Amino acid sequence: MGKLAINTAQNVNLDYKLIGLGERFVAFLIDGIILITYITIMENIVALSEIFDADGWTQRGFLGLFILPAFFYSVLCHIIFGGQTIGKMIMKIKVVRIDGSPTEWYNFFVRWMLRIVDIWIFSPSIGILTILLSDKKQRLGDAAAGTVVISVKKKHKISSTILEDISEDYQPVYSNVTQLSDKDVRIIKEAYNISKKNNDFKTLTLLKNKICDTLGIETNQYDVQFIDTILKDYNFYTQNM
Repeated sequence: MGKLAINTAQNVNLDYKLIGLGERFVAFLIDGIILITYITIMENIVALSEIFDADGWTQRGFLGLFILPAFFYSVLCHIIFGGQTIGKMIMKIKVVRIDGSPTEWYNFFVRWMLRIVDIWIFSPSIGILTILLSDKKQRLGDAAAGTVVISVKKKHKISSTILEDISEDYQPVYSNVTQLSDKDVRIIKEAYNISKKNNDFKTLTLLKNKICDTLGIETNQYDVQFIDTILKDYNFYTQNM
């Protein structure tokens, strides 16, 4: 099973499953059904509506105008929804940059343009072969755009990283928490979680004292409350720097 390691903005490595033919094909079929349904509706509207009751050329012109969005469906969805079409959303897969950096509109545009080679000119044979033969399960469009398709099914709990759930209106308490590194915070959180789980209050006190000594903090907060605040403050400042 192929995997892709992506490094987050907070230097947390996350491994994602690379998606091959199966789920991509199902997503493609879902998108195809959506497009066929849309085109059929537009055809019926033009054929049945008195507004378009004109000669055949005029009707075809209106129909071509109405179904034009279907031609750009894939690239527009990927840009608007950040790497997903409706089919990909349902299948919980997504297009991302292979280096972990944010995808841009031109990445999706390159992928979309090369669908002509991957899917349409030689039927899907080129796309299928390149996905099967590529170590990273890329079709030609992916290789040219520097992208891969990954699974975004939730498998990483936030408790397994240095990330913390903080509200939008969160107000930090200790500004000097930025003196800590990601490695420091990861160690603190691991020790904190283990000590809480085991009701190891002695270790929690030692951990609190060590943090206070390192950062030069004096506090009346209880051990658990203090360490929880430190973790949230660190996330607040790293997310807003």
